[in-house]
Amino acid sequence: MEMKRKLRNSELDRKTITEFKNAKKTPLIVILDNIRSLNNIGSVFRTADAFLIKKIYLCGITATPPHKDIQKTALGATDTVDWEHTDSTLELVSKLQEENIKIISIEQAENATMLNDFNPTSNQTYAIIFGNEVKGVQQEVVSASDSVIEIPQHGSKHSLNISVSAGVVIWDLFNKLS
Repeated sequence: MEMKRKLRNSELDRKTITEFKNAKKTPLIVILDNIRSLNNIGSVFRTADAFLIKKIYLCGITATPPHKDIQKTALGATDTVDWEHTDSTLELVSKLQEENIKIISIEQAENATMLNDFNPTSNQTYAIIFGNEVKGVQQEVVSASDSVIEIPQHGSKHSLNISVSAGVVIWDLFNKLS
């Protein structure tokens, strides 16, 4: 039987903060639209670090680092991933669109594209929006988005935790853009 020894942290070839800051980033921006859970925010930071995301925008009521409950799940990713807070998700969407960034709401909506059917364009930066744990992405933000992606789900529940949704979508787009 083949040996399957777990690797030690020292063997994982992790980037330093400086190496992370200087690394070529995935052309993805994450927008958190009024996220309540500090643990969800921290988890998204950690996922963004894992896949070299350009930036996270924390919008509306979404809390900002430093906060012990964000740090608990982020495990230092708030030091590596660039982030910024803004009051209005809708104003941010307009600003990013003026910079030729394609805006995608992650939501269940009419005419949404299923994640597995979405094919990103190379040399295009995308901003993906994840919404509030109860209400989702604000309707005015969905309406202003360039497109909507839905995560196919086949069980009896109709939603995933926001940090799980972020993990699924970021991993999928990272692979498609790499």
